[in-house]
Amino acid sequence: MALVTTKQLMLDAQKGGYAIGAFNVENMEMVQAVVAAAEELKSPVIMQTTPSTVKYADLAYFYANVRAAAEMASVPVVMHLDHGSSFELAMRALRVGYTSIMIDGSHEGFAENIAVTKAVVDACHPSKVPVEAELGKVGGKEDDLDGGEGDGYTVPSEALEFVNATGVDSLAVAIGTAHGVYKGVPKLDVNRLSEIREVVSVPLVLHGTSGVPDDAVRECIRRGICKVNYATDLRIAFTKGVKEVLDANPETIDPKKYNACGREYVKQYVMGKMEVCGSVGKA
Repeated sequence: MALVTTKQLMLDAQKGGYAIGAFNVENMEMVQAVVAAAEELKSPVIMQTTPSTVKYADLAYFYANVRAAAEMASVPVVMHLDHGSSFELAMRALRVGYTSIMIDGSHEGFAENIAVTKAVVDACHPSKVPVEAELGKVGGKEDDLDGGEGDGYTVPSEALEFVNATGVDSLAVAIGTAHGVYKGVPKLDVNRLSEIREVVSVPLVLHGTSGVPDDAVRECIRRGICKVNYATDLRIAFTKGVKEVLDANPETIDPKKYNACGREYVKQYVMGKMEVCGSVGKA
């Protein structure tokens, strides 16, 4: 089927008490793996790219890969810009054909974040493309994303004001997660999440979920998270598969052989996270 937007998928997830997994893809094999997992489990799925990923190969390359995979799939597939770093990048993704856009103004002041988010919303909504924003700062570092120390937790009252002022379709909240690899077990402020859920009606998003215990993710979904982002662990899985082949057969020169193993590792990882999100059978 053709690519779809996140709008109805996330509203359905919100109503049904589950979440949609959003998986960062870096190459064709990762795209294939994510779609294969979604097909096998009959799950809707979101694929996404960060600014550094599209800098490496351009928006059009990744869009073409995901569009081709979606057209051959029987499940809903979304192409999402993750952590859009500027209005200009968001507009480029919109023109290329991305079906969901995130604008991340969380590194700016509150008023500036509102201004850039509203500008992206006003530009995307006429094309019926939903917009995700972030309020608070998810810590850690991944790609070119530096969230600092991650102590800028989302304030519930500010979340309400932000959503009302921008008309954003979903909101990524900061409750203690971080991008990249955790040094210990993350401590999430789930009570804060519940407080945000009480005052904000739009679907909520959890970033920095690679390495977060599955039970903690399930609790966040129970408290209102409708989209869960995974990135670092997909890279780890793919690299593990590649290394396995090359360690066993150092003379291997055919990329298809080691990439296929990486693809299978990513597929198995994604299937596990779809189970955690509760999206199995929801396509």
